[in-house]
Amino acid sequence: MPLVTTTRTGLVDQVIAQMRELVASGEWPLGQRIPPEAELVNALGVGRNTVREAVRALAHAGLLEVRQGDGTFVRATSELSGAVSRLCDTELRQVLEVRRALEVESARLAANARTEADVADLEIALRERDTALAERDSERVVHTDSRFHLRLVEASHNPVLIQLYQGISEAVLSSVATTFDPEVPPERDVSHTELLEAVRDGHPERAAAEAGGFLDELLAEFTSGDEQHTT
Repeated sequence: MPLVTTTRTGLVDQVIAQMRELVASGEWPLGQRIPPEAELVNALGVGRNTVREAVRALAHAGLLEVRQGDGTFVRATSELSGAVSRLCDTELRQVLEVRRALEVESARLAANARTEADVADLEIALRERDTALAERDSERVVHTDSRFHLRLVEASHNPVLIQLYQGISEAVLSSVATTFDPEVPPERDVSHTELLEAVRDGHPERAAAEAGGFLDELLAEFTSGDEQHTT
């Protein structure tokens, strides 16, 4: 019996590892439904119970979401991100607070640690973001804005900070999607030009101030909104 249990557990772990890699690599995109159970059984060459246990484990970890009658969907790309998304599903203010803490320090560090390649990548990311904003393309705005901020964090060259930020990537995407309004005139869009310039020119305090400024404005809006609802 111990030998059978060990073998079965090993199979489950192997399937979990393969599924986790499919999620992390983007082969199974965020928000999309994964193949049905029967298809997974045939593709992996294991039994239904093994697939079910793997799916159950990844759902518990927050990577997958089982929707009865509708299938299983990718909820997050890592366990950390899954945990954050569960904690912050309805608390946009908390996501913004965490973003502020990480992005302000990242900007400060990036102003000292950025390379010429970092600056070039940031310039490209900002142009793509600004183009999406000008065209009021909501989906592209969400991804290009999030990409700019991730690239800024990466320019800090602090691996722990980068990993933490990658862990909340889905929450960041969600916060951008929630706060962007395509009906708002383009001239009211937040500009990140001065943030990029501060990082490029090596001014850490100015970079930190620019990184925190627009998030402070968003937080002030939500704080004001909460006060109105409670009065």
